[in-house]
Amino acid sequence: MKGLYFLPLSILTLLLGACATTVKPTYVSPTQYQSLNCQQLQSEYNRIQLYIENGVQTPKRTGVGVGVGLGGGWGRGGWGFGPSVSVNMGQSSNTKNTELSRVLGQQEAIVQAAQFKNCPIVVKKKAS
Repeated sequence: MKGLYFLPLSILTLLLGACATTVKPTYVSPTQYQSLNCQQLQSEYNRIQLYIENGVQTPKRTGVGVGVGLGGGWGRGGWGFGPSVSVNMGQSSNTKNTELSRVLGQQEAIVQAAQFKNCPIVVKKKAS
């Protein structure tokens, strides 16, 4: 009987825990920021921070895919193989978390480039 209470509770805990994950930055190479001077690095960092504070917007990308293949299975005539065509339409899997991960990676790369150039960059900590 205790198992009946434990199973829904564990599923609920797992689902709620999955929603509360923190976003980790995606790796972005700091070499793309090497040509910027200290003032430009700080400006770019501030611009990204403002974008994060105002709410990250996911880029809308739609696409259509067509696939041709060979399928097999059990049918009216028995076992067999035949051609198959599939058409997929919809949006990409970009979410706010993937976009946030990308811009956090850009911020880290800017900080690394600033440290390499010995720039006094002001890093704003996230309010938790």
